[in-house]
Amino acid sequence: MFDRLQAVEDRYERLNELLSDPEIVNDPKKLREFSKEQSDIQETVDVYREYKDAKEQFQDAKAMLEDKLDAEMREMVKEEISELEDQIEGLEARLKLLLIPKDPNDDKNVIMEIRGAAGGDEAALFAGDLYRMYSRFAESQGWKVEVMEANSTGVGGFKEIIFMINGAGAYSKMKFENGAHRVQRVPETESGGRIHTSTATVACLPEAEEVEIELHDKDIRFDAFASSGAGGQSVNTTMSAVRLTHIPTGIVVSIQDEKSQHKNKDKAMKVLRARVYDKFQQEAQAEYDSVRKSAVGTGDRSERIRTYNFPQNRVTDHRIGLTIQKLDQILQGKLDEIIEALIMEDQSNRLEEASNE
Repeated sequence: MFDRLQAVEDRYERLNELLSDPEIVNDPKKLREFSKEQSDIQETVDVYREYKDAKEQFQDAKAMLEDKLDAEMREMVKEEISELEDQIEGLEARLKLLLIPKDPNDDKNVIMEIRGAAGGDEAALFAGDLYRMYSRFAESQGWKVEVMEANSTGVGGFKEIIFMINGAGAYSKMKFENGAHRVQRVPETESGGRIHTSTATVACLPEAEEVEIELHDKDIRFDAFASSGAGGQSVNTTMSAVRLTHIPTGIVVSIQDEKSQHKNKDKAMKVLRARVYDKFQQEAQAEYDSVRKSAVGTGDRSERIRTYNFPQNRVTDHRIGLTIQKLDQILQGKLDEIIEALIMEDQSNRLEEASNE
């Protein structure tokens, strides 16, 4: 482990030299690439240096015990050694986590897609609840939410809503939301007081940059049409709505949220790029999982991951067996407890995986 840490520190020093090189400074692509690499390993280097400093202090303190010390001084040195042992143990644990290969998408913005599934109007209402929950959580993180496309229902829900969350580390926290979410509650229209079960699906895609996924014009079919509202009635006589079809994969994106065809096309390209990038990633992950199965990962999109039970004010995440009696708070966007538990479980699994290699 320490050979790897020393190699990381050596690389950090080399990056310092490269970022001072006029040739690199005048090359925006290389400058961005090396700056990001240095930023990615900054914390590892800082903790490693703190660890080396603590080890040096520990060795010095141990050496002092071999000198002739009075009883009070000896006791002070022993206390310092004990504190340093605890500090070193904690730093070693952090370093093990920092050496786990980082998901290259963690720092990216997120495109989220929520769709009402089983349950008709109630499923669409639940999709709306999930959208508001994620929006409030994003707001608490200082992130910005931008609706890309919304297909609303007359009862206040969404058949489908696509939105982007812009913010540092957004994907790292939202990526575990992929899957089917189930709600159990008494609908307002239910006169008999019976509990209904409905579902909505959530897809969380990292925003893909043009340099990561190149889409060629010849591979994309572009269609323009008049946008329509609820029930299919025309709400715009201009051909502002757009449909993009990626011919090699068959992925289709339709956007009509804006009145401008140009703006709709820009949004559609962002969604298309993210979906194509995600498809390639899912295929690579499936190939990887055929060899080694990840316990949490990003999960199967059709897998039921969480249940929201209104009568008991309870939320259960089925992947890690976590149950919290705070449904009202969670729907207000207070997702930290669930997300932190999922991150810890993922780190624990990957740490165990790394130690078995």
